[in-house]
Amino acid sequence: MCGIVGYIGNKPVYDILINGLKKLEYRGYDSAGIMLYDKTSVIKKSKGKVADLESLFTNKEDKKGSVGIGHTRWATHGPPNQINSHPHVSNSGEISLVHNGIIENYHSIKSVLLKKGYVFESDTDSEVLVNLIEDIKKSKKIKLGKAVYYALKQVVGAYAIAVFDSTNPNEIVTAKLGSPLAIGIGKSEYYIGSDPSPFLEFTKRCIYLNDHEMAIINLKKGLTLREIKEDSILDPFIEELEHDIEEVEKGGYDHFMLKEIFEQPQSIKDTFRGRLISASTPIKISSIEKHFDKFKSAKRIIFISCGTSWHAGLLAEYYFEELLRIPVEVEYASEFRYRNPIINKGDIVIPISQSGETADTLAAIKMAKEKGAFLYGICNVVGSTIARETHTGVYTHAGSEIGVASTKAFSCQISLLLLMALDIGKRLGTIEESRYKRVIKELAIIPQILEKVLSKSKHIENVSENFLDAANFLYLGRGYQFPIALEGALKLKEISYIHAEGYPAAEMKHGPIALIDESMPIVVIATKKGHYHKIVSNVLEIKARGGQIIAIVSEGDTEIKKLADHVIEIPNCDELIAPILANIPLQLLSYYIANKKGCNVDQPRNLAKSVTVE
Repeated sequence: MCGIVGYIGNKPVYDILINGLKKLEYRGYDSAGIMLYDKTSVIKKSKGKVADLESLFTNKEDKKGSVGIGHTRWATHGPPNQINSHPHVSNSGEISLVHNGIIENYHSIKSVLLKKGYVFESDTDSEVLVNLIEDIKKSKKIKLGKAVYYALKQVVGAYAIAVFDSTNPNEIVTAKLGSPLAIGIGKSEYYIGSDPSPFLEFTKRCIYLNDHEMAIINLKKGLTLREIKEDSILDPFIEELEHDIEEVEKGGYDHFMLKEIFEQPQSIKDTFRGRLISASTPIKISSIEKHFDKFKSAKRIIFISCGTSWHAGLLAEYYFEELLRIPVEVEYASEFRYRNPIINKGDIVIPISQSGETADTLAAIKMAKEKGAFLYGICNVVGSTIARETHTGVYTHAGSEIGVASTKAFSCQISLLLLMALDIGKRLGTIEESRYKRVIKELAIIPQILEKVLSKSKHIENVSENFLDAANFLYLGRGYQFPIALEGALKLKEISYIHAEGYPAAEMKHGPIALIDESMPIVVIATKKGHYHKIVSNVLEIKARGGQIIAIVSEGDTEIKKLADHVIEIPNCDELIAPILANIPLQLLSYYIANKKGCNVDQPRNLAKSVTVE
């Protein structure tokens, strides 16, 4: 949830840390802080954004140093304020620590340390950890790396940490369990980040720490990688990153979210690259081809995910059951991991995650693996934990997504899930050849179709101006469009703080219809293919009660156009593809409403991009 940066080398560290925190601010933005070392440690922390932290550095002397660590926070223990901000410092003032995660047994450790005379200023679990490290270091008379090792053997929870000891300023110690951490390898210098974005402009050589690993980074001795459980030395695997720094810049757009909405044609093209060559060639997904026997013998497929990715799983349920004729279940990972689910050997469990680091999803993966399921991961971030913990899987290749409210990652997920369903269904012989060819033909040109949808952005912006004062929204869809109604409602909630609910349109009469009056906007997804005439009946029921209707319809629609207050058209297409198109106007509608209300679109309150703690 929080963002960690660090640097040790020969360059001035201040700009590296500040700019790195700005690139990670999507991970947490209620407070920020950095520690710089130049003969002595300088620590400054602030509630609010990284810009608020910058304003504290008015003295050039405070910016000196070529080693440091930094942090941008999403609060878990203790309210967002200057005292609870990171870095946290041990009682001696020698050891500084930044931490992403939760130490679940911090209270019992704190009680022991209090009896030993330690004093705590903050409400955080992280201050407990830094003092535990100091207590072990001093009592055992050992070096920092060994003290971190012993401390982490005592803690229960999740962590990504970077630790600095001013008595040995040539070294930073890092470790990971649950929360992500990457190390950039330069020439006689090292970078640390929760993801690689802080150091992409300096190096593309990267080590992703695995769970239960720690790295001792020493300017004189280099990097030593250790496995904590076995206390053994490991050979680090250095990856060459493919990302470009341009991916994490706004590129002339006002917000990352708007940029990422407009990147979707290219992102889906990248998702399909090498997998869908043309309408006349077979789909090629190597991980399905290699493990097709698992799908052929599967009695059940279970999708597990959270938030927006859960909505992708819901749509996948429609796709997979329709095209594969295999029973599908969709589970919230946070519930799945705790309710003792029935998992049979041979079940296929498919976790979906943008970041590949979602804590609940990772815990569900571990449980499913223990019960003998085959794990097929879908994620966006190359080298992420889900990619490493599953048996096989596939990347969405959506590119870096900085806006907290997911847009292009979701579109790439559902596009890829449809491609997978078509590929497996074709191999199983459960999809008619004529339909397969028709859908493939449309999928092959979907980037161009999306450009046409995006060209209506000005019209959607004009529609949004009518609903800036709305207190509630209702989103309705049937069949394949029901998950899109849920996703549309979630987007509006996330960034505009307007209460919104998504429902199957037929369920409107079972409660929500009581809310409809002249002040209630209702978004109805009413594309021609599927259950069109049923939706028309729903629209008539809304109209009879005075509700304001925003309709997403297929081009050339006449029936609903007469009834709706506002109409947004999307191109005609197969009902399997229609949800991918209908999703785009809902993203734009949410964006324009939130932006015009003056909300922080990219960093909505209380939310973080990657939920790496429970």
